[in-house]
Amino acid sequence: MNRRDFNALLAGLGLTFGEGKIHHASATTSRVDVFKLRANDWVPNNPDLPVIVYRNALEAGPDREAVYEDLFSRNGWPPQWRNGVYPFHHYHSLGHEVLGFSNGSARLMLGGPNARTVEVRGGDIAVLPAGTGHCNLGSDTEFTVIGAYPPNQSFDILRAAPTAEQSARIHGLPFPKTDPVQGAAGVLAREWHPS
Repeated sequence: MNRRDFNALLAGLGLTFGEGKIHHASATTSRVDVFKLRANDWVPNNPDLPVIVYRNALEAGPDREAVYEDLFSRNGWPPQWRNGVYPFHHYHSLGHEVLGFSNGSARLMLGGPNARTVEVRGGDIAVLPAGTGHCNLGSDTEFTVIGAYPPNQSFDILRAAPTAEQSARIHGLPFPKTDPVQGAAGVLAREWHPS
């Protein structure tokens, strides 16, 4: 393989080669959607913190999962899984969650039954504050998601109204120190702050 083809291959993976080292792709966005979700039926959502959806944050393509994992790791949100989004309404009380949509597309319902439908595709990233309901309404066969959480946070699968303990945990989770997509000075730093 000649140097030009090798560099084209690296660029396709979101990497560049120069001065003896490989550089990872950085996230950029053409649009960021920010919205709050009220409690909805048994789904608590998060009354204080908005959902943040970064559109076209990373270029979609084959084997992009490692690029998402690297981005989240560099920004202090250790990746914990690769999979999809469950086709039933659920939320988490143990952590705030970032979902990197590396490939494919899906229609998600955010906020619980009959709440907000959001279309996502490879390249998009969503940050869901603890308590935010989410459900996959339908996706293509390429749909792949990378899940990550702030340090010392994780996930549980809750499908009923929160107990008093779960509700207190949702509201008492510490704020992440960095935006999982844009780092210390990202959108999350501006939108998520103590009330």
